[in-house]
Amino acid sequence: MSTAEVRAFWQGLGLPGLVDVHTHFMPKNVLDKVWAYFDAAGPLLGRPWPITYREEEAQRVERLREFGVRAFTSMLYPHKPGMAAWLNGWAAGFAARTPDCLHTATFFPEPGAAGYVARALDGGARVFKAHLQVGGYDPADPLLDEVWGLLADSGTPVVTHCGSGPAPGKHTGPGPIASVLARHPQLPLVVAHMGLPEYGDFLDLAERYPQVRLDTTMAFTAFTERDSPFPAAELPRLRALRGRILLGTDFPNIPYPYVEALRSLAGLGLGEEWLRAVCHDNAAELFDLPAAKQN
Repeated sequence: MSTAEVRAFWQGLGLPGLVDVHTHFMPKNVLDKVWAYFDAAGPLLGRPWPITYREEEAQRVERLREFGVRAFTSMLYPHKPGMAAWLNGWAAGFAARTPDCLHTATFFPEPGAAGYVARALDGGARVFKAHLQVGGYDPADPLLDEVWGLLADSGTPVVTHCGSGPAPGKHTGPGPIASVLARHPQLPLVVAHMGLPEYGDFLDLAERYPQVRLDTTMAFTAFTERDSPFPAAELPRLRALRGRILLGTDFPNIPYPYVEALRSLAGLGLGEEWLRAVCHDNAAELFDLPAAKQN
């Protein structure tokens, strides 16, 4: 599906490939439930949400490699206590057998969370995922204070779904996560989906906290623009934050081809230098990826 077009995109920018900080790999039984949720997205969210890359795990890994994605993540997340440590064990195994995957881990507000987060860090975890919408928890829960401190002190990025799209949760929006940043201002927070639909509020946080970044997952695409358009007046701020915007796609759970995410970024008209930073260089620096020659 559009492999040649994806490769032509980054080759045309003179890049050695792409770095995608928001891709999903998780145990099959968990992913099956995620896909079932999206299959029912018509009544839940008001419109169909077909999974474009509904393939076996090995095929999905190979597809990213064919696209020229140098590094990617295995975003996974618990929705109840007692689940995160098990997910972290699976993710460690996935990273061990998939060297181009950035070892990903997660957590939930529960006794012992700091302990298994510390063990994940000791085991080589390089990025964490926190999903406030699905998890339904307050990020400022005291059970997580030590977790956020560990991530801040170690400089480990945490990709966090904290915006209120596509459907608001009890603890989504800028307020709850802003209270975490007030306590841990050096936390390398990556706001998933550009914080949609509260784009401006999350740009405010990025301007206030130098370690806050935003990923482009699903933002700017025609699918998202229909209900949550990015305000044109915010484009100058987006340009100014060039060094802290990261490519994310939500692969494989996207209702359109991968290349559409790239085209939507180019369509912003922010220039090739901005695209090079967003699609590769910013994440390559954040995760200290080795230099690579253009494929």
